[in-house]
Amino acid sequence: MDERTALERWLGGLPGERLTALLEERELPHAAGYTRIDTFRHLAEHLLTDASVERAVAAGTAGDVELLAWVAARALETYGPVAAPERAAYSWRPEPPLVDSYQRLVPEADVRDRLERGGTPSEHLTSALDRLRYRALLLPAPPGQLALPSLLHTWAARMDGYGRPLDTLLTRAYNAPEIKRIAAALGIEPRTRADAQAAIGALLADAGRVRELVAKAPAAAHELLDHMVPGPPLMRTRRFVSRYGGHAGGPDDKYTFRDGGSGDEGTDWLAERGMVVPVGPDLVELPYEVGRALRLDGPTRALSLDAEPLTCVAELPHDWDGQGAMAAGAAAWRAELVLRELAAHPLAVRKAGGVAVRDTRRLAKAAGTSEEHTRLWLDLAVNAGLAAPKADEPEPAVRGRGRGRTRPGAPKPSARLLATDRYDAWAAATPAGKLLPLMAAWAVVPEVLTHWPEQDETPVALISPQDPYAVALRHGVLRALATLPDGYGLVAGAPAHAELLDRAAWFQPVLGLRRDGHGEIDERLAGRLEATLAEAELFGLVAHGALTGAGRAIVGLLEAGAGRHYPAVPGADADPAAEGTARLGKGLAAHPDLAEAVAALREALRAMLPAPSTTARFQADSTATVTGAPAPDLAALLSAVGDIESEGHAVVWRITPVSLRRAFDAGWSADDILERLTAVREPGTELPQPLAYTVKDIARGHGRLRVVRSACCVRSDDTALIAEVAQTRGLAALGLRRIAPTVLISTAPPDETLAALRRAGYAPALEAETGTTVLERVSEERSRSMVPALDRVPVRYGGHRMPGTPSSARDMADALRG
Repeated sequence: MDERTALERWLGGLPGERLTALLEERELPHAAGYTRIDTFRHLAEHLLTDASVERAVAAGTAGDVELLAWVAARALETYGPVAAPERAAYSWRPEPPLVDSYQRLVPEADVRDRLERGGTPSEHLTSALDRLRYRALLLPAPPGQLALPSLLHTWAARMDGYGRPLDTLLTRAYNAPEIKRIAAALGIEPRTRADAQAAIGALLADAGRVRELVAKAPAAAHELLDHMVPGPPLMRTRRFVSRYGGHAGGPDDKYTFRDGGSGDEGTDWLAERGMVVPVGPDLVELPYEVGRALRLDGPTRALSLDAEPLTCVAELPHDWDGQGAMAAGAAAWRAELVLRELAAHPLAVRKAGGVAVRDTRRLAKAAGTSEEHTRLWLDLAVNAGLAAPKADEPEPAVRGRGRGRTRPGAPKPSARLLATDRYDAWAAATPAGKLLPLMAAWAVVPEVLTHWPEQDETPVALISPQDPYAVALRHGVLRALATLPDGYGLVAGAPAHAELLDRAAWFQPVLGLRRDGHGEIDERLAGRLEATLAEAELFGLVAHGALTGAGRAIVGLLEAGAGRHYPAVPGADADPAAEGTARLGKGLAAHPDLAEAVAALREALRAMLPAPSTTARFQADSTATVTGAPAPDLAALLSAVGDIESEGHAVVWRITPVSLRRAFDAGWSADDILERLTAVREPGTELPQPLAYTVKDIARGHGRLRVVRSACCVRSDDTALIAEVAQTRGLAALGLRRIAPTVLISTAPPDETLAALRRAGYAPALEAETGTTVLERVSEERSRSMVPALDRVPVRYGGHRMPGTPSSARDMADALRG
């Protein structure tokens, strides 16, 4: 039996849920591109390709990678390295494996013996091996044997700190003269290049002869070998120059020895004998055979299957989790204010994309929050399906042939950002129900939304998420914080953040690729880390450097693979009023792990955030105070008659003549306001008399001045008031003209006239042609969510999907199982 047949049979026996999880990790069916996979044989062939294996390796932890490297190293010792041939840069067909894993089996007992002698606990090793088998990174194999995919055999030398095989390096680096020069230095006198290269390979493959040679090397050569033999096997030097000139050092470049040498005795000695070979401009590599001959077999070190603990920690204050809950409540409230204002006053979307800065500032001012956080809530709302752009005009069409399609280069139609049809149910939900879709979106959106690295560009809302490291960073950071012992949190400061970023890279090895020449994590990633932590603290997921219950639930959501479904957001369409596992959203029934994670996040938010307050305490100074988060109806009432003055443990509204006039403009009467305020007062209290007097006094003066809609006339029965308005300098732009003792004509439209009069301190009301008062109600126009349903994510590989092929991992699993 070969590896394909064994894997095919193993796949055929997997339960549906487990098969679906495997396909999702390998990003199938989308990662298959144009390749049709309709049998388990085809699936096995795809899973064995280098691209699929590399994707699976990147999805694990550094502990998984290290264990795979250990198994690969045992195969390397037994069978030698696998020389990777040049692959085509672009190919629509998956490349076949270089080797059959069944020809390079590794005894499991040997791996266990070495690792357990090095201190790795047996139960931890068993669990890790089972996990790799579950993910098809250890292939089905004969009893007692371990089988690795071909790619890991190709990587084995590199993962163990070795260079590539000598023959591969010599062939790529040199022409015949250089090969013969090295042979002469080693005392070899062959007649042809092929004979010379074979003789060099035979000599340096003999560990004894390599050690004899090195024993005669100068001290400088020994110092260089001390650094390269343990790995990495690379070194900078100026010993070589490109044979074809230039400094680019392309893949087909050849090198020759620099006249006069490098200026370093040790480098020159090693280069002359083929013990370092050029692989790029000013870069050499130590061949596998030389490193293997010189590496001493010391005691087996312990395998690290768990991340190192964080050390920059401090004890948490006794009320740390309460502060996290307060932050979460404030986040829910701020999100509600931003989206309520958006629902009342939609924003224009620029044709170039995004929301204009002035509109964002206006919205931020109206909602009482910062521009940065306003952009954050808008982007999260769009990704959660609570807001979406809606075109205000049809797209221009092409005339004649191709009619109905958008004309290439034609300007995009103007659009507005509106609340969606999901908004109204969301607005009536509890704070926990409000945070659920927003937190679910934050977990999976591929962008650190408050991080704007382009210093010369102005940040805008509604960006296109495209940061490939954002979700991995978020996942790694929260997962690392989850390892902290109870009662401790990460301290602030650069050293702690550097340590946290290093641990995050352990959980998400893809972050480790962003390192500079000294092995340090790229500082651009460090900037994203600070923004990620600030966002997590804003949402109440992290408090004093420790994960709250909601933060741990987000970790569970990411561990369940929620990020692989973006732009679908598991949990975004959950019923905000439901509890437990009820109405979690479309498609989650087919993903039990995701459903469980969304339900856990819902319950964590409910436990963190108390039930909203439904009453307020009214003071004689015309303020209304609500302890904790206000219920939506209470917040809407107090915002209609007052303005928010402060927030924190409590929210305070101040009721002023201006805010009362706003309520009267919307059609409320004094009796309506007093009746509604009385209904929400705290039990055992009464409305203060000064507040009731103010409401009635403002009501008596409201509507004395009238704006006529037909010709935009301003009228009032109070002739003195008409005379006063006509002479007000601040209203000169209206071009007011008195045509009767009680009537003025305005050159501006009714809405502009109303606004100008109100800015001047008057309280006009809008009147229809019939003489009745027009209530200025906000339009409740809605758009449709742009977030796709789970398992209906657009194709990301190849740009198209073959007709008749499944569109989701679940569909593929069902099709394969017949």
